[in-house]
Order: sequence, then structure tokens, then C-alpha cells
Amino acid sequence: MHDPDAYSTPPYGEPGPWAPAPPVQHPAVASSGHLTPLPAVSPHLGQASAGSPHLGQAPTAPHLTPPPAAPSHLGQAPAAPPHLGPAPASAPGSASAPASAPGSAPVPAPGPAPQSTPGPANATEAAAGQPLDPAPGESVSDPWRRYDPWSPTPLAGAGALHQTGAAVPGEAQRRRKVRKGVVGGALALALVSGVLGGLVGAHLERNGGFEQVELPQAAAEPTGRAADSVAGIAARALPSVVTLHVSGSEESGTGTGFVLDTRGHILTNDHVVEPAGDGGEITVVFNGGQTAEAEVVGRDSGYDLAVVKVSGVRGLAPLTLGNSDGVQVGDPVVAIGAPFDLEGTVTSGIISAKERPITAGGESGDGSDVSYVDALQTDAPINPGNSGGPLLDAHGRVIGINSAIRSAADGSDPENGQVGSIGLGFAIPINQGKRVAEELINTGRATHPVIGITLDMDYTGDGARVGTKGGDGGAPVSPGGPGDLAGIEPGDVITEVDGQRIHSGDELIVKTRAHRPGDRLELTVERDGAERTLSLVLGSADGD
Repeated sequence: MHDPDAYSTPPYGEPGPWAPAPPVQHPAVASSGHLTPLPAVSPHLGQASAGSPHLGQAPTAPHLTPPPAAPSHLGQAPAAPPHLGPAPASAPGSASAPASAPGSAPVPAPGPAPQSTPGPANATEAAAGQPLDPAPGESVSDPWRRYDPWSPTPLAGAGALHQTGAAVPGEAQRRRKVRKGVVGGALALALVSGVLGGLVGAHLERNGGFEQVELPQAAAEPTGRAADSVAGIAARALPSVVTLHVSGSEESGTGTGFVLDTRGHILTNDHVVEPAGDGGEITVVFNGGQTAEAEVVGRDSGYDLAVVKVSGVRGLAPLTLGNSDGVQVGDPVVAIGAPFDLEGTVTSGIISAKERPITAGGESGDGSDVSYVDALQTDAPINPGNSGGPLLDAHGRVIGINSAIRSAADGSDPENGQVGSIGLGFAIPINQGKRVAEELINTGRATHPVIGITLDMDYTGDGARVGTKGGDGGAPVSPGGPGDLAGIEPGDVITEVDGQRIHSGDELIVKTRAHRPGDRLELTVERDGAERTLSLVLGSADGD
């Protein structure tokens, strides 16, 4: 094959079992129109077998097998596959073996030839570039074993092995392509980041963040309050204050009352229970929500006071009664009631005036329902529904019974005013309420202190004038009455009671009813332009 070289290691050592490869042959179409398949080549390099030379050992005479003749039919395999290298020895049992070239050493028998990849089923299939079935033991993923460089279409799975003819990009082009990709990715990232940032910012601006908002708050305060504070007074008084729901045949109403004793007596206003009449119902609602039916024990329209009683109720806590004679203007007070049926309402204020002569009622037309009260005035808010509720001093003691209010309007014109508190509320002094309540509980009726005279209610001058004729044609001064005994005559004008100036007949009645029967009064009387002082002891008359 070639002269030995000076190198001592294969493949540069002694000649080895190499032989020139046969020329690469492409399947050609014979003159008969058949396609000649490419014969399989089975070189066998470096595999030791019996009688075969080893790699690097020069054979005595290499043997080159010529290519076989073309078959007569398309797809027919050659008679004997050509071998590259030494000729094979005779197979065992064969008749003869080919002779060696003259003057050469015997040719050793080749070892077992490796299995070659089976060809396509026919040459047309191979020429069309259809996939070839893998040989036993061959990996389908190995496209080189099925690669056909002359196929007009790439084999399945081997498309990446074909050159398309496009120019191979250089280093500078690849770098520009990478830079373009990086810049594009950066722009896309910036765009996405901007959109996400805008969404996040809008959410934060609208909702204030992704976490729930928790506002700072002071620690819990002790539940107890000072005894003389509004909260302390209300806490002690509320269990003893009740709401009254009254219903009758023609009307109904809501008011307030408070517990007088453990036997179930409750004090309220007469105008609160009046709608019940003789066959109505009165339901008492306690501060805790318990309810009980009540009945009227006694009522008096002249004092606007009434007592009702509940039965079968335990644990009643009566309120402590104070002394209204010791009240001073400016003293703090607390009012409790159910204004507009809002039970348990607590308001506070001061005593803004005392001994206010007021009259209330008068809806009956004959004056029988008019009440005369020498009232305590307060600016604690009092509204309809507060009637009958307690007015408490700074020690939580009852000093009055809330009874009346002064409104800016009568409520008939909603544009100019409405019924409600304007800071002028009036309460019956508890000293008067206590006496009347005791009489109503004990006898069912209350007594009124009287002078025994008839007043001229049409008199417009200053003071209270004694009438010249009595009611129903009787004498204006009752014979043998307190006034007659004191020397009062018809036509006299009474200007002062116990040194306090009065300006009308209503004020004289109020001042008189502020006392008990049997109390002594000092009256200043004008007669024929001269003043004189008279002293009398009040008599007694049964109330309504």
C-alpha cells in the first residue's frame, strides 16, 4: 500500500488492513429504466478473529474486492456484498476456497462482518427520501445511519442534516442578533414592568395597600365611672326607670316612670296614663327588656301625677328621693326618659330656674284637666316621651318629675318650627310629687290646698283679683273658709304670696298648690288703693 514511515504508532506504523475505498456510487438509472441500488460496504477494521491480521500488522497481500455488477431488476440485492480488505476464507463445509495470489502469504479468514443497515424496500422509496426502517439494534434517533445526501427531500428526523444553501452568519452578525434580542427583551420587560407598576400604583392609591388597614386605638378603659359623673348617675338610675306603653279605645301614647318602692309602685304623669281611660292597657318595659302589665292606683290631673302598679315582679330597685327645696339655680341635673319612644335616653344640663309657675293641659275645654305646677326649669333636653321620667341631682337622687316643655312652635307648620326641646323643660318638684304619690297610694285620691275664694280669670291687671260673684251663682268668698276667716273681700287684688310677687290668677293657684293643706300663707292684698297683709291657714279639698 505505501512505504513504512518512521512513526512507531498506528496509524503511522507499519501498513495495516487498509485498502483504498471504492468510489462512492450514486444509484443510477440503467438504460432499461431501473434504478441500481448502492451496494452495502462492510469494512472490518481492527476486529481480531481467527486468521485475521491485527491493526498495524501488514498483511502479505491485501485483497480488494471489485464492485458487483448491477442487478437486472430494481431493488434486487447483489449476489455477494463486496468487502473492503482481505478476502474471506472458505466457509466450513464449502467445496473449495479461493487461492492466494502467487508468491503471497496465505490470507487469513476474516472475522464475522458487522451487520449493515438494511436498505429500503425498493430503490424508488430510497430515491424519494422516505424513511428507512431501522435495522435490529439500531437507534431510530440516529439519523446518520439513514442519511441520504442525494435525496431530493430530507429523511424524517434528519432535516437538520441538510444545508439549505443560505449563507452562514458570521460572528459580527451573530453578535448583532444577540444584541437585538437583548434590547428587545429589555424593552418588553420595561413595558410589562410599566404596566404592572401602573396597576399596582392605582391599586395602592385606591385601596391604600394590599394589607388590611388597622387604625391605631387606645387601650380599653376601666368600665367604672365616678359616682357623681353623668355616666355614674345613669348607671345607677337606669335599672329603676321604666317605659310605659299606654293604649286605649281612641288613642295611645308612650311615657316614662320610675320605681317608688319594692311593692311595684311606679310614679309618672297623669297625661301619660290618661289614654288608657277605664278599659285601656298599660305595659311597663324595664331597662333590661322585661315587660309587665300595670294598673292605675290613682291619678290627679291638677298636679299631673299618677301612680301605677306592677305585680309579680321581683328585684325592683326604687330610686332615692331628694329634697327639691334645697335645689339651687345652676345645679347639675340628669334627665332620663324615652323621648319619641327611645327608651333609656340620658341627657344632662342644669337647673336654669326654679319656682316657675306653669300650667299644662286644658284640652278638655272646661279647665278640669289643667295642671298648675310651681316647676323647676332645666335646660337638659326633654322631649315628648320624657314625661314622667326622673330629674336627678349630682348624687343620683330624684329632685323632680319631668312634666312639660316649651316649644318654639306647636308643630302645625313644619317650615317654621316643630315640637321638640329648645332647652326649656319643666319638672314637678319632688317634694310636691312625694306628697301626692303618698296620697294616691294610700287613698287613691290627692287633696288640694285651698283659700276658699273665686278668682276673676279675665282680669288683665297685675296680680290676682277676687271675683265679685262666685261660680254657679254662689258667693266669691266661701263663708267660713280660710279666705273669709282671714278677711278677704270680693274685689280685693292679691299681689304677693309669702313676699313673692304674683302677676295673675294662675300664679296664685300655682303658689297655693305648692303647699300642703294646713300650711300658713302670708298674703298682700290691695283694697281701695291701700295694701294690707293677711294671714291664713290653707284648707283642703279633694282632687279629681
